[in-house]
Amino acid sequence: MKNILLAVTGGIAAYKAIDLTSKLTQNGYVVRVMLTENAQQFVTPLAFQAISRNHVYTDTFDEKDVSEIQHITIADWADAVIVAPATANTISKLANGLADNMVTSTLLATTAPVFIAPAMNVHMLEHPSIVANMAKLREYGYKFIAPGEGYLACGYVAKGRMEEPITILTIIDDYFKENLNLQTFSLQGKKVLITAGPTIEKVDAVRYFTNRSSGKMGYALAEAARDLGAEVILVSGETQLTQPKGVEYVQITSAEDMFQAVKQYKDNMDMIIKAAAVADYTPVETTDKKMKKQDGDLELVFKRTTDILKYLGEHKQNQYLVGFAAETDNVEKYAMGKLKKKNADVIISNHVANQEIGFKSSDNEVEMFFANGDRVPFKKESKQKIAFKILNEIASRWNS
Repeated sequence: MKNILLAVTGGIAAYKAIDLTSKLTQNGYVVRVMLTENAQQFVTPLAFQAISRNHVYTDTFDEKDVSEIQHITIADWADAVIVAPATANTISKLANGLADNMVTSTLLATTAPVFIAPAMNVHMLEHPSIVANMAKLREYGYKFIAPGEGYLACGYVAKGRMEEPITILTIIDDYFKENLNLQTFSLQGKKVLITAGPTIEKVDAVRYFTNRSSGKMGYALAEAARDLGAEVILVSGETQLTQPKGVEYVQITSAEDMFQAVKQYKDNMDMIIKAAAVADYTPVETTDKKMKKQDGDLELVFKRTTDILKYLGEHKQNQYLVGFAAETDNVEKYAMGKLKKKNADVIISNHVANQEIGFKSSDNEVEMFFANGDRVPFKKESKQKIAFKILNEIASRWNS
């Protein structure tokens, strides 16, 4: 029996949330409902209380039990959160970390998966700020249930209708079925070091060399390791991502910075995952002033950076060593070569030339090459799902 928190915000589609509560309850979910002040202009707490048979939450400061902080307790209680309808106002607040009511405070506090069902006028839905805020939330890992097309309250016939409750129910059912069908293995008590993102190699005061890595895969692995019970250290280059909660975070800039950070922590780790895109070369000479352009061509001399994965393979004791092979061609050949040369326990290959699963994509498709000869492929899915499956596969072997 799964716990669902249904957050209802202030749009005319709030009436649909009553039907959604009924469908979720009839399907065996334990449902608790939370209403914003504006939502109560359209629907009443009593309607949800009668259907869910649970208290309805409306006020952060109306603490029913003085021994607990209500919005934190509910955030921890939920196995999944549904925001339906989700207004432009709430989406924008959430994307920018604002917590001025009970719904937004709880959403910022929960670590459960959050499903957002937008409902608004089509022009609001397509406004650049709303598009940007939804994109930001997707990067954070929020799952969107796209609105449908039809007659809107404003009189338009267009996209913007909150998805029908029966469809939302199906999406929630499918989510839990997928996760229930996958046997989960624990990393409880394990210490895991993960590197993520790009490195930056300075040329002068204004110029540098870097790469296209977004850090999404490494961050997803850090969150998955945390969720499987591990104590996680994330060594990250500069990204646009939000630091994962419950993870020790180490910010670095250059390849040398990353090498020194990894050296510092490696001996105390049970597993090290090298998911970062580390520069292979760095300029021999740099300057703190801006180089002025001159006639003719410019030549820069580069030197090799430390091969961190190779170093770890040469110096590992009992650490389980995981590397990535981000390739544009001959993926299998390079991955298997890397597995042997770097003395890794597993190399995970992905085809970064494919833009659908490349550096900036939110999806990935990988194959795991194990030192014992085993190969485990994972078809295209979100990087969060791929990360969980990678670590679950490793944990299953560790435990056995």
